[in-house]
Amino acid sequence: MNKLPLYVFVLVSTCLLFTACVKDTDFDQAEAISLTPIVELDLIYFNLQANRFFDSINSNPILTVSDTTDIRFLDDSSLQEYLKRADFYFKFTNSIPRDFQVDFQFLSETNDTAYVAGTAVSQGTVSTPVLTEFTQIVEGEDILRLTQANKVVVSVTIDSSAQNLEGNLNLKSKTTYYLEN
Repeated sequence: MNKLPLYVFVLVSTCLLFTACVKDTDFDQAEAISLTPIVELDLIYFNLQANRFFDSINSNPILTVSDTTDIRFLDDSSLQEYLKRADFYFKFTNSIPRDFQVDFQFLSETNDTAYVAGTAVSQGTVSTPVLTEFTQIVEGEDILRLTQANKVVVSVTIDSSAQNLEGNLNLKSKTTYYLEN
């Protein structure tokens, strides 16, 4: 049995071991590392039927429907310190033959308005629902106001309504939070 290949392998491996490049590590650079986590959360969702915009008992249109959702994590002091930006994404699917105005009012614990956003939603039909997407980017001083909020009031306003109105208005939304340490 020839030991020459084994000898050559050991010799080459030893040479490589002693001649390999090693870069000194500067551990002072560790302080310059900045973690920027991104967190995506569902925000609000609803599915309003057209009959919500008409009071059939009194035969009166209901032009605005509102709902309040708690978002207690925004007024957390740690989040306030590290939150640099928030992207709100709203996706509406409308099969009601009416346009809507949807307003989002972010309120503090004392019900003071901290931040507002809103969008128009285009009309659709039962057979051909219309998709409306809206993105609101919040940064700078608006972030400071937004982090004072612990609830959001969503108000959906319709121009006119009738008892025979059909369809649904569906909302799905999420928020992407950009944090920096």
